[in-house]
Amino acid sequence: MKLRLIAVACSAALLAVAPALADDTTLRDQAKGAGLAALPFGAGKVENNPLIHEKIDLGAMLFFDPRLSASGLISCNTCHNLGTGGDDNLPTSVGHGWQKGPRNAPTVLNAVYNKAQFWDGRAADLKAQAKGPIQAGVEMANQPEAVVKTLKSMPEYVERFHRSFPGEPDPVTFDNVAKAVEAFEATLVTPSAPFDTWLEGDDAALSDEQKQGLALFIGKGCTACHSGVNVGGQAYFPFGLIKKPGADILPPGDKGRFAVTKTASDEYVFRAAPLRNIALTAPYFHSGQVWDLQQAVAIMSTAQLGSEMSAQDTGLIATFLTALTGQQPQVPYPILPVETKDTPKPRF
Repeated sequence: MKLRLIAVACSAALLAVAPALADDTTLRDQAKGAGLAALPFGAGKVENNPLIHEKIDLGAMLFFDPRLSASGLISCNTCHNLGTGGDDNLPTSVGHGWQKGPRNAPTVLNAVYNKAQFWDGRAADLKAQAKGPIQAGVEMANQPEAVVKTLKSMPEYVERFHRSFPGEPDPVTFDNVAKAVEAFEATLVTPSAPFDTWLEGDDAALSDEQKQGLALFIGKGCTACHSGVNVGGQAYFPFGLIKKPGADILPPGDKGRFAVTKTASDEYVFRAAPLRNIALTAPYFHSGQVWDLQQAVAIMSTAQLGSEMSAQDTGLIATFLTALTGQQPQVPYPILPVETKDTPKPRF
C-alpha cells in the first residue's frame, strides 16, 4: 500500500511538471525555428587576421589610447565604453571640438557577429569600421599618417607591432592598427545570457514573464528582423516599413543606407539593431531619441509590424529582452606606452 501511494505521488508530480517541460520544449523549438541561436563562447571569427594574444593585447591598448585622436582626448572607448554596455549612453556621441555625431553609437559588444558595421552597413567588417571614427572630423579627426607617426614615436608600440605582425619589415601601419583593434573587439562577446542558458536546455533560466515575452516576440513577427546569434544585425530594413515614426524619432535628413548605395529603394533603410544587451544601451534607434525599452518595442510594433500592441504585450517583450544581457567582458585598463620627446602634440 505504501509503495502504491509513493507511485501515485510520483506520477502526480510528473504530471505537474510535464506540461511545463512540454511548453518549454515547444517554445525552444519555435525559437530555434525562428533563427534564434545561443551566443558561442570565445572570440568571434574574423577573416584574414589571425587572432594571436600579442595582437589582441595591442588592440586593447589602441582601443583605450586617446592619442589616436587629433586632440589626444578621445579613444575608441570614449564612444564605445566597455563599462556601459559598449556604447556611451548618449543620444549621439560627442567628438572632436565638442561636435555631436549624426547617429547613436552602436554597441561594440558582439559586433563581430554583425553582418556589417555602422547603422548603414558602410563598413564590411571590424577592420574597416575601426578606421572610420579615427578619420571622421566629428569624431577623432585624425589622419592615418599622423596616427602612424604618433605610434612610431613610442618604442614600446613599435616592439608590440613587430610581435603582433611577425615577418613584416615595417608593421606600424594604419591597416595594422585596424587589424589589431579588430582582433581585440572580436573578444568583446557576452555569452551566457539567461536566454542562452534557457535555449541550451535549462528551463529555469527564464522567468514565466520572459517566456511569455519570447513567445510574443516570435509570434508577433519580431524575429523577421531580429534573429541569429546577435538577435539582429544581419540584414537591412526600412525604418517605418508600415508607418513612419514622427520626426522626433526619425529625423527626415538621415536617409540611412541611401548615402552608401545611392539607390532610391535604400532611402530610410538601416541595419536591424542587434538586441544583445539592449537593456544596457539606451537610448534607442539610430536617432537615440527613445530612452524606455517598452516604448521602443511599442514604436517598432507600429512602424514595422503595423499593429498596436497592448501595454501588457510590449511590457512582456521588454521583459524578455532583459534576458539577452550576457556576461560583460572583464577588460583591465591597459598601461599605455609612454610618450617621448618626438611624440606629436595634440591638435585641438
